[in-house]
Amino acid sequence: MSHTLKLGTRRSALATTQSRWVRDQLAQAGVESELVEVITEGDINMAPLTQIGGTGVFASALRHRLLNSDVDFAVHSLKDLPVAPHTGLTIAAIPTREDVRDVLISAHNETLEELPHGATIGTGSPRRAAQLHAIRPDLNLKPIRGNVGTRIAHVDEGRLHAVILAGAGIRRLGLTDRISQYLPTNTVLPAAGQGALAIECRSDSTDIRQALALIDNPTSRLETHIERTVLATLEAGCTAPIGVYAQLLTATTAATATGITPPDTDTEPHILLDTFVQTTTGPIRLRRTAPAGQAERLAIDVGTELREHVLAEQPTQR
Repeated sequence: MSHTLKLGTRRSALATTQSRWVRDQLAQAGVESELVEVITEGDINMAPLTQIGGTGVFASALRHRLLNSDVDFAVHSLKDLPVAPHTGLTIAAIPTREDVRDVLISAHNETLEELPHGATIGTGSPRRAAQLHAIRPDLNLKPIRGNVGTRIAHVDEGRLHAVILAGAGIRRLGLTDRISQYLPTNTVLPAAGQGALAIECRSDSTDIRQALALIDNPTSRLETHIERTVLATLEAGCTAPIGVYAQLLTATTAATATGITPPDTDTEPHILLDTFVQTTTGPIRLRRTAPAGQAERLAIDVGTELREHVLAEQPTQR
C-alpha cells in the first residue's frame, strides 16, 4: 500500500494490545497502519451482555466507522462477531490463532479441583458457567463484566475466590504469571473462534483486502469457520451455553481422539470437531471427525444434531 491505513480498534487494554500486534504483523509484510480508537456500547454499558444485544455490541461501533470510511479496517476478537455476514463487510484475514483454552485465576493459586466448597467464581459467560457447574456443582457462579484488569481485581480484593477468562487475552497482555490453571478443552470447551482475531474491511476495498490477506492463516481460518458454521446451523447467539472447538489434525491423530481406526490409505488431514450445548435437562457433548474436504458438511451435520437435541427438550423454542 502506498499510504498508511487506519486501523479501528476498541479502547480497552486488550483490544489495543491485539491491534498493535496486528499492526506489527502487517508492517513486517510491508503494510503500514495506525490505530484509531473507537468507543463501543459494550465498553461503556456494564449490563449483562444478554440484556444489551450479546457480544455483537463490541463490533457494532467499529463496523459503523468502517462503513462510513472513517477507518480502513477493524480488528475484532472473532468470538465477539455475530456469525451472520454483515452486508458490505468481509473478514479479510484471520491471523495465527492464540491458545484457545480458558484459564482460572484464583486468589491462592488453587486449581479448579482445589477451590474450597462453595467458592465464588466470576464469569460473564453462560458457556463457562454451564460447563463449570457440570464439574463442580457446589461452586457459586457470579456474573461479572468489565475488562481483564477489573475482573482480576475482584480476586485480588477478595470479592471472588477466582475468575475464568480466555487464556488468549491473558497471554497477549503478558499476564501469564497470574494463571493458576489452564482448563483443558476436554473439560471446558471454548467459544467458537476463541483465541482468534478477525480483521474486517469493506467488501469493495480490493487493495485493502489483498493487503490484509498477507497475514491470513489458512488453518486458523478453516478451524474457526467450522466452529462458526456449527453455531450458525444451531441458530444460537454468542451468549448461548455452547462450546465448540475444531482442530485440523492428521487422520491418525483425529481417529485416535474419537476411537475410530482410519483406513491405512487415508492420508488426508482431518477435522476433529468437539462440541457442547447445555439443554434444559443437562449437557450434550458430541465429538466427530471427517476429512478436511468434508469439514463444512461435518459442521452442518453436528450443528443440526445439536439443534435437534435442544428442540426436542424445548419444543416451544424456534
